[in-house]
Amino acid sequence: MTASLLTFGESMGIFVADGIGTLDAARGFTLGVAGAESNVAIGVARLGGDATWLGRLGQDATGSLIATRLRSFGVRVVAVPDESFTGLMIRFQRSTQFIHADYHRAGSAGSRLTPADVPEAEIRAAGVLHVTGITPALSDSCRAAVFAAVETARSAGVTVSVDVNYRSKLWSRFDAAPVLRDLVSRADVVFAGPDEAALFVDDTDPVDGLSKLGPGEVVVKDGARGCAALIEGARHAVPALSVTAIDPVGAGDAFVAGYLADRLAGAAPLDRLRTAIEAGAFAVTVPGDCEGLPTRADLTSLSGNDINR
Repeated sequence: MTASLLTFGESMGIFVADGIGTLDAARGFTLGVAGAESNVAIGVARLGGDATWLGRLGQDATGSLIATRLRSFGVRVVAVPDESFTGLMIRFQRSTQFIHADYHRAGSAGSRLTPADVPEAEIRAAGVLHVTGITPALSDSCRAAVFAAVETARSAGVTVSVDVNYRSKLWSRFDAAPVLRDLVSRADVVFAGPDEAALFVDDTDPVDGLSKLGPGEVVVKDGARGCAALIEGARHAVPALSVTAIDPVGAGDAFVAGYLADRLAGAAPLDRLRTAIEAGAFAVTVPGDCEGLPTRADLTSLSGNDINR
């Protein structure tokens, strides 16, 4: 039986303004799907893995779009219908250097997720349970759902993967730090950027700091500097690839998807990291949160052109 990914959280509709400039200067918008957890599910599915995304969706056109779009990418969708609205995001590129996003998600369907929405049977059947630091920030019930699911996975021997994914628009550093530290301490695999790790670890080396909390696999994503990892006691470092960046949004999710897809397939640690780097690099060369997530063929083309493996 093939090991599968289970992840849950809020997926939203996203309106992305065309062009570069202020929002009032936009002459058109592209409608898509956004959400860190659903991005990872799509990324794993695109790389040939089995992935399930679970979440609450409003009974509206945006909720239907999300479910349809995820299924079209090969993701198994477990949607809990909710009477509230499906969340939305509006994003525009203020300049070539700065991207601005406004959330419209307070009280949304996704924020009303509860522990009862994540069935124990789904967790126990998974190879990896993947959660992020975004969901606990949405509401008390979402936070309870994350920690309940993690404890169920731990008791069942299911690998727990956590992407810290701190969002300052959702909660303060002060409020986030103890929750994220607690969540990471329960993980088997953790992903974080250096700044995210600094929220709750004091070590100058974020890999060491995160490792001391307990995860056996620590991966620090560091953008153009590549990544550093400590996996079951072995140190690894993989440089970034040189590509022409079109849209940096979603690169971190693509990275996580690459690592987890290879982990589910039984690949060695260094191969997982290389695939993660390649997936993240490919993602920035195309616009959109999830629309350009790579297939294995895409990664083969990228690695053949840019690096020797």
